[in-house]
Amino acid sequence: MSGFETLKFFSTAPHPCSYLEGQEATTLFVEPSTTLSAEQVVKLAESGFRRSGRYTYRPHCAQCSACISVRVPVKSFQPKRRQIRTLKKNQDVSFTARTPILDEERYELYRRYIEVRHADGDMYPPSPSQYESFLASNSQHAFFLEARINERLIAVTLFDEIPGNGLSAIYTFFEPDPEFDARSLGRLMVLQLIEVARGLELPYVYLGYWIRDSKKMAYKNEYRPIEMLINSRWIRAE
Repeated sequence: MSGFETLKFFSTAPHPCSYLEGQEATTLFVEPSTTLSAEQVVKLAESGFRRSGRYTYRPHCAQCSACISVRVPVKSFQPKRRQIRTLKKNQDVSFTARTPILDEERYELYRRYIEVRHADGDMYPPSPSQYESFLASNSQHAFFLEARINERLIAVTLFDEIPGNGLSAIYTFFEPDPEFDARSLGRLMVLQLIEVARGLELPYVYLGYWIRDSKKMAYKNEYRPIEMLINSRWIRAE
């Protein structure tokens, strides 16, 4: 199986939208048992799909087009004043990339993050099986970007490598203790992922979906220039 057109797609039944109150959502996804070729991974990313655990999906809502795929063009990106401040506050942080893993150190950080920051969300309560299926599902393109101060793990970003095309940020969890709030760890991890892509000479960092009326998604709009997938075309916003 090498062509995009040979893939099998399925859609969910309408269900409550996680981001817009009162809206229904439908999700289109690739048959989960499919082994995707590198060409297919690239074509899916370019078409607005992203991965979550075993599933490669994109929104497919009949009455709404609010979810817009966004990506950062790496060569054009330069950190702005707020982002530069974040980098300066975190000069003592070191970064490494590795294969995703389920162990006590990483799971405990994830558990505390979900319990403190997202106790009202779909991922509460956390569990090792949830962590493993979502974050450590052994995709051949998946990696953890980890941040540490000395030996202490403070943040992890799960990302996919889109062969020859970019990196796709899937999920970030970080130290929820208020003493770390000033470090803006979520922003730091996006900035570092952009630098990883720059070092690999990859043109894009995909940030998933941006929704104009969702406060949860507002942060994605601070990485400029940014490209938005609108009517099947990537449009740059400066």
